[in-house]
Amino acid sequence: MSDVGAFVVVDGIGIITIDNPPVNALGIKTRQALAEGFGRFGADEAVKAIVLICAGRTFFAGADISEFGKPPVEPVLGTVLDMVEQISKPVIAAIHGTALGGGYELALVCTHRIAVPSAKVGLPEVKLGLLPGAGGTQRLPRIVGIPAALDIITSGDPVPAAKALELGMIDALASEGSLLNDAIAFAKSILSEGKPLQRVRDRQDKVELYRAQSDVYEEFLKKNAKAFRCLQAPINIVKAIQASADLPFEKGLVRERELFHELHEGSQSAAQRYYFFAERQTTKIPDVPADTPTLPIKTVGVIGAGTMGGGIAMNFLSVGIPVTLVEMTQEALDRGIGVIRRNYENSAKKGRITAAQVEERMALITPALTYEALSQVDLVIEAVFEEMAVKKDVFGKLDKIVRQGAILASNTSYLDLDEIAAATSRPQDVIGMHFFSPANVMRLLEVVRGKETRKDIIATVMALAKTIGKIPVLSAVCHGFIANRLMTLRGQQAEALVLEGPTPQEIDKAIFDYGFAMGPFQMVDLVGLDVIGRGSNERTLRGDLVAMDRLGQKKNGGFYDYDEKRNATPSPAAARVIAELAAFKGVKPTGSLSAEQIIERLLFVVVNEGAKVLEEGIAIRASDIDVAIILGYNWPLFTGGPMFWADTVGLQKVVDGLRAQGFEPAKLLVEKAAKGERLTA
Repeated sequence: MSDVGAFVVVDGIGIITIDNPPVNALGIKTRQALAEGFGRFGADEAVKAIVLICAGRTFFAGADISEFGKPPVEPVLGTVLDMVEQISKPVIAAIHGTALGGGYELALVCTHRIAVPSAKVGLPEVKLGLLPGAGGTQRLPRIVGIPAALDIITSGDPVPAAKALELGMIDALASEGSLLNDAIAFAKSILSEGKPLQRVRDRQDKVELYRAQSDVYEEFLKKNAKAFRCLQAPINIVKAIQASADLPFEKGLVRERELFHELHEGSQSAAQRYYFFAERQTTKIPDVPADTPTLPIKTVGVIGAGTMGGGIAMNFLSVGIPVTLVEMTQEALDRGIGVIRRNYENSAKKGRITAAQVEERMALITPALTYEALSQVDLVIEAVFEEMAVKKDVFGKLDKIVRQGAILASNTSYLDLDEIAAATSRPQDVIGMHFFSPANVMRLLEVVRGKETRKDIIATVMALAKTIGKIPVLSAVCHGFIANRLMTLRGQQAEALVLEGPTPQEIDKAIFDYGFAMGPFQMVDLVGLDVIGRGSNERTLRGDLVAMDRLGQKKNGGFYDYDEKRNATPSPAAARVIAELAAFKGVKPTGSLSAEQIIERLLFVVVNEGAKVLEEGIAIRASDIDVAIILGYNWPLFTGGPMFWADTVGLQKVVDGLRAQGFEPAKLLVEKAAKGERLTA
């Protein structure tokens, strides 16, 4: 018996049970227990077969993340896998919960795999910019075939047990609740058949069909070009899977390791691994301890049933929390509820939820036309027009109606939360909950802490974010908070730069090639120039285009012209407007710039503003800023976000670049650059 392993024999079947909470991660204690168990039962002639099973909520869910970046300690996973694979008796992996990454690679070296119907298996390493490095790219193709292996490993998505059985990823299904008994029975049936054992590594029938068939891999890459754009991990995964068909097994393993190390040492995987931890850090708030009591949120009120309010309401309805939805007119209320229903029905059509679930969620809505209906809710979120006078009026009314102790939240995206809170007699109960549009889809929730916001309310909202499937990032009060404050500067620089000579197409292409889904001018045209461009008193590019009734894709084109299929082409009309405004403002043309120069012009200012946000204490840590920008603005994940990217570029280069552009670098940026330090941990 080890600290985490128990070894018993039942009817000649050796049972290794691993119990290393919370997820049986494959850390050193687990690996030692596995080596002990397999060493004992492998050598015991009285043991005819071995069952490997886990206690707790899951089979091995993968590597131990606490060991990331530390020197390896023997037995390493590869040593354990070799040991299991050399045992000349049936070895059955009995799977419940999830078998992911190294956990599923361990299952692959067993001779057989059995799982309960609720289990999921998979190789998610691609999500960390890596590939399975313990034989997964060589063994999986041998049991599911090359096409299926390409899909499974490049997506990284877990595969439900029924589908895994169909594909060959597992060999049998057990009944829920009787996994061990079924695994023992399965082992006995294998023994009674008396067939020669075949290791996964020795199977050839599924891979030899694709030997020297390079067009299969080229077609796969071509088909997935959009999904794999700018990413190195899927490319290396395809190369490794190709090696499983083209090379003998041992040489395939060598190739897998080469391709793994290439990724592991690269900036993309470093960025993705950094982000993995960054997401998990956002709820750690220095002055709000983890054991801070939270308030029960059993009912929620949402004011405004428009696009934003409806989306916010859906987050709570989807997890079974009743919502009182308030609008000013019956027509607006009916329209908002109709949109919510359509959204749910569309999800049902796609098989994501059942028709019964649609009705269950809709039944949780209480429609209302007065604030009085909110008197007893636990949390109220206003999603009304983004204007201070309107917000203050709403909060003044709520203060008189909503019960004491309830949380009053604003969805404001830019405004001063402290000024909004001052419209009430209880500013300590006011917090910002800034959802990003579409609110039922986007994962970011900026939680805005006012000067007087109570700590238990902060803790409650951070925990509630997790309940509704959001990643919360805490911000103090400033104009635009974190994500909007930083990314507004990118848009401003794009519009300043286009007056100097580079075209909208050149600027958009540079940003697209950097990894964004679209460039700033494409985005403005998509959203609408009248939506993003309103509210400025000075003459602007967008204002001039709106004055010509050029509103973007929805009307007459914007920075681009569009055909009936919304395909974009450079716009002579927009080029004239740009030239006229440049002349009006006396902007001297700088001529064309390289893509790298365009990126530096548009993104160094974002980094600079991020450093100011840290200096001012608006964000707790640089990684919170990166999470907010990646989730809120789809900044390419494989760069790690603006702050991590700045560290990879070099802070001195950022400082020098800002000065060359005429910007004063943030004090924090200058200090860290001078000391050779990083912004991110």
